Amino acid sequence: MRFIDETKIFVASGAGGNGCGGFLREKFNAFGGPNGGDGGRGGDIVLVATHRRTTLIELRGKAIWRAERGEHGRGKQQTGAAGKATEIHVPVGTRVFDNDTGEILADLTADQDRWIAAKGGRGGLGNLHFKTSTNRAPKKTTPGGPGEEKNLRLELMLMADVGLLGFPNAGKSTFISRVSAAKPKIADYPFTTLTPSLGVVDMGTDGSFAIADIPGLVEGASDGAGLGYQFLRHVGRTRVLAHLVSMGEHDEGMVHSGEQDTPDALRRYRAIRHELAAYDSVIAGRPEVIVLTKVDLVEPDVAATLRQRFENETGKKVFVISSATGAGLTALTNALWDMTCAAVEE
Repeated sequence: MRFIDETKIFVASGAGGNGCGGFLREKFNAFGGPNGGDGGRGGDIVLVATHRRTTLIELRGKAIWRAERGEHGRGKQQTGAAGKATEIHVPVGTRVFDNDTGEILADLTADQDRWIAAKGGRGGLGNLHFKTSTNRAPKKTTPGGPGEEKNLRLELMLMADVGLLGFPNAGKSTFISRVSAAKPKIADYPFTTLTPSLGVVDMGTDGSFAIADIPGLVEGASDGAGLGYQFLRHVGRTRVLAHLVSMGEHDEGMVHSGEQDTPDALRRYRAIRHELAAYDSVIAGRPEVIVLTKVDLVEPDVAATLRQRFENETGKKVFVISSATGAGLTALTNALWDMTCAAVEE
């Protein structure tokens, strides 16, 4: 599934250092002549594409990027040091636009693609360059060239790293609103989410990953029921699946009554897995975690029993969370991050 993630930045490369107008002054060498060194070149602003970034969220906290200016030239023909370039790491697939004209300037499509967004100014010339047979003591120098300044708009077509599966009202929208800055529509009736929405989960200095709240699935979707293929096409573009299954009064009554029938939560899980397998076996084979939601609405022994049933039947990791109280959210997001990183490396 693809979404547009964008941000705007201002970049300014470093100006070049000025040339030096120095003269050699040594004992016993009264006419040493000009020896002014050149100024150093200004630093570039360079955009570098990397698979270690999956969103542009890291750039939103810093809108202005500057590179170092070059040092001025010095006497004894010493050239000033070049300014240090500033590298801006962006996700692979980032397109760069001139924000003032709308022109596409670059499209970084491969890991370690590099593009100079703003070239550093050239260094100025020292007076040594202007010595001639008729002008043995020139005082002329040139200043360093100015750096470039640009207003850029970065645009990334995001593929959601994690897709949230689940029946309507499984708690997907509430979950994504708790772990990201996304604000999907939330209510206590089915099909609250009619169109996919995206949130970016910030993992600090490690990076971030995109998580999609996708419209709820119903039985028969592989045959076009409900949102049908519209939903399943979105799932096909995700790397990792998080299958949210809500716990409720039906499961609580069943467990406490000692019935041997399958809990309602497990039935709903099986139904969606059936639809995925019927649609595409490759999608059904994607890495998946099972998330039992709304643990705050059931007794602890009920949650423990359901978790054990899911683990025994699926052999997959099962997390128990409550988006309302925040219980279990940190462990789940850490697990999703690890799975996303592993999927990218493959």
